[in-house]
Amino acid sequence: MEYSGAVGRFHDSLSKFKVYEDYLDSKVTSMDLFYLKSRELARKLVEHGHKGTVLSREEFVERKAAAQAAEAAKSNAFHNRGRPATLASAGKELKDNFLKALAEREEANRSGKMTSVIFIRDHNTLGQEVSGYIDYTHRLKTQDFEPYFSGKKRLMPGRSDLCYYNWKTRVSTSNSSPNFEVIYDDPNGLLFKNKRDKKILNVDPLTANHIVDGAGLVTLVTQKMEEKLQT
Repeated sequence: MEYSGAVGRFHDSLSKFKVYEDYLDSKVTSMDLFYLKSRELARKLVEHGHKGTVLSREEFVERKAAAQAAEAAKSNAFHNRGRPATLASAGKELKDNFLKALAEREEANRSGKMTSVIFIRDHNTLGQEVSGYIDYTHRLKTQDFEPYFSGKKRLMPGRSDLCYYNWKTRVSTSNSSPNFEVIYDDPNGLLFKNKRDKKILNVDPLTANHIVDGAGLVTLVTQKMEEKLQT
């Protein structure tokens, strides 16, 4: 659970910033302001990476929302103990096959009966092609999925997910989650190890034995998105 602690500390550091500009200001020094004579210019230099690696505005909003959702889930955990989980997909008329597959697995992932990995390849708000693997169980605990099931938002991978790749900027990240360990240096390619039952998931669709230990694979294509749900 080392990952959980690291993510928690990172989220705590973001929670103190109300807006993205506050986050940029935290990296601006008095010396910067002395020479530049402009806080706005100093922020721009930070945002464009001249002061080191920083989150983009989109990433800041995403991670701050995840931090707030995680805090809310933590504070409500005691009160919700023993109560049946309210499903975000409940009562929704889903026509999208991908969302239907998520809905079918929502209760099992919330209750701990199942852990699922989602693969998505799509375009972000900047029009950049991105792809990644998402720990569905972990996302359900840290995000509100009602906007996804109601069609108000699209589910997208982020840098804090199991794996993320931006095909335009070539930015690549990988993070183990509370449920899966990422194994990226195996001769068989990218693997995910379930921390609970120790089963190995090989996500390469071109590999003959691409799912190890009997894990199932469902591949769904909807509109311009390529999405795979692996459980």
